[in-house]
Amino acid sequence: MSAKRSAGVLLYRFADGSPEVLLVHPGGPLWRGRDLGAWSIPKGELDEGEDPRDCALRELGEELGAAPVLAAEALIALGSVRLKSGKVVEGWAAEADFDPSTLRSNAFTMKWPPRVGVEREFPEVDRAEWFDPKTARQKINPAQAEFVSRLLASLDR
Repeated sequence: MSAKRSAGVLLYRFADGSPEVLLVHPGGPLWRGRDLGAWSIPKGELDEGEDPRDCALRELGEELGAAPVLAAEALIALGSVRLKSGKVVEGWAAEADFDPSTLRSNAFTMKWPPRVGVEREFPEVDRAEWFDPKTARQKINPAQAEFVSRLLASLDR
């Protein structure tokens, strides 16, 4: 069986001439209280036969709710990384602004608390925040930190 695949977009902007990146924190009780290494780019699993760039843009909209409208051809390819779980994440970057206070993530359901069997709904993303690259590398899932480095390298060109 092949590894699961996801795709996402790392939004960036410039504040006082320095780059910042937008990261999202996963929602739900399993992530509550976790910070360093828990954040991510807005991303999600590819549907069967789906173009990865289309998936990345779809997931950006689903996870942020009020995501900026981006054209697929405006995306900067950041390649892929493999998470500790084995999942492969394909990433793109795009320059755009987003106000984290407008976050309206889609939701998922799970039984919580465990062994009680009550289905509860949680936001897929519970918050979004802009970070400078150094802080972003500490906050993001360690494998995805490579996306921040690749973005900075492409901006230096």
